[in-house]
Amino acid sequence: MTVEAFADVGHGVFEVEYIDADRVRRREPLSAVWTERFETLPPVRKVRTYGGQRSVTRDYWSTTMRRALACESRLERDHAMLMDFNPQVTGLVSQPFRLFWPTRRGRLGHVPDFFFRLADGTGTVVDVRLDNRIELDDAEAFAAAERVCELAGWTFRRRFLWLDRSLSYAWRIWLSGWCRMSCGCCSGGWFRPRK
Repeated sequence: MTVEAFADVGHGVFEVEYIDADRVRRREPLSAVWTERFETLPPVRKVRTYGGQRSVTRDYWSTTMRRALACESRLERDHAMLMDFNPQVTGLVSQPFRLFWPTRRGRLGHVPDFFFRLADGTGTVVDVRLDNRIELDDAEAFAAAERVCELAGWTFRRRFLWLDRSLSYAWRIWLSGWCRMSCGCCSGGWFRPRK
């Protein structure tokens, strides 16, 4: 399903489930929540690990948010790191909310990988997926997420950065690890020197 399939669908069709600042789970129409500051709220779900899992599930410590972001793969972790290093990103959360929309098969839901806010106030929803791992249900979920973002005035990115271990990327990986262990000179000085 493409974005065009949702072109005539208004915001009243979509619902958003999230956990508010008081840790209460809420499910409301999109029109009631599009001004919510999702980047300051807890994730809507926990990332679970299981035996035989093909990807590595880890937390990434965000210096922008001063808290851990749950990442379901190294690819998500790499994207979180690049967003965290972007000086325009002022807020970032993983698993921000669950979107619901009606289909012939009933109401479907999807949890995007990230939501981030830029310094100019723009919200962005990010899904990280390899092109060869997108199935029909995923394509429908991404189309629905893109339509929700269009209605809410946010940006949608279905991202897969080709991380070729370029000098810039390798430098960020090294600096990220070095500052965690050593001087605390970068990323807001959150990591303090050892005693």
